[in-house]
Amino acid sequence: MSPSPRPPFRLRLRSNLALWGAVLVLAGCDGLSSQPLSVPDAGACVPGNCPQPDSGTPVPSGARVRIAAFNVHRLFDTVCDTGSCGGSNYEELPTAEQFAAQVDQLGRAITALNADIVMLEEIETQASLDGLRGRVPQFPYSKLGETFTAASVDVAVLSRFPIIEVRSHRSQYIYRPDGSATRFSRDLLEVHLDVDGARVIVFAAHFRSKVDDDPGRRLAEANASREILLDSAREFPSALVVLGGDLNDVPGSEPLNALDRAHLRVAKDRPVNETWTYVYSGQGQAIDHLYLAPNAGGAYVPGSFRVARDGNGYGGSDHGAVYADFALTASQQ
Repeated sequence: MSPSPRPPFRLRLRSNLALWGAVLVLAGCDGLSSQPLSVPDAGACVPGNCPQPDSGTPVPSGARVRIAAFNVHRLFDTVCDTGSCGGSNYEELPTAEQFAAQVDQLGRAITALNADIVMLEEIETQASLDGLRGRVPQFPYSKLGETFTAASVDVAVLSRFPIIEVRSHRSQYIYRPDGSATRFSRDLLEVHLDVDGARVIVFAAHFRSKVDDDPGRRLAEANASREILLDSAREFPSALVVLGGDLNDVPGSEPLNALDRAHLRVAKDRPVNETWTYVYSGQGQAIDHLYLAPNAGGAYVPGSFRVARDGNGYGGSDHGAVYADFALTASQQ
């Protein structure tokens, strides 16, 4: 896709992003029990595992932005699009009261993250997103990555900052290891934001699930995402470029290894027993992630990665929400 014209930025300092509120986040030494953690400063990196690939580079002292990703778990609206809803059917059909209760709970949870940008997964429609937005008025800007199929659960972005450009990657072909062509199972939604004069680019992702698994497709999504992020970081060398979402795989898997080869998985500097986001067969698994692309646009604030939980999930979802702080370079302000 050829780049479209972009407005010039008037650079100015943003100072109030550093005023973070305290959030209670639950994590446990055994991976499943709970204890409170403070944010955003969690102390030093785990020895020998500080941020890479730019380990040793000082973190910029300028403005900071908090970016989160959260699988809200099947936020269906109150309209039956498939004609087969409720009960054992895939599409749920909540009453107006049930929908209101779900978005109320999710809205309180998202607000508690104190984030500036939130990437969401499993949003069915624009009506679903609008219902949630009504509970988080601090985010005046949003975008849904709609796949335009009935009962789809799509990705979205909420932002405190204006959206200046959106790119969709849903229609492009990507390739499994056997050479067969496929597409992203949901849109890889690329949203460009004007953060007080600085360009910040986020990619909201939700890779192929392991239900009726197609691991080749998930690896194809990871390989394609790696290259798309690298292209973005080269096209906008002074922009902060971050991917986040439910990638449906754990550290050490082929898909995450594919991303790790080029991008910083920011949870790498946190203890493994603090990074799980989903419980499967009684075991916590880290399947929700944040990645930073390598360029001069900014840096991850070491130790700031967190998983927000209340029990095994968060805000009524079966997933925890992940978030971290990023510092913008001086040239970005």
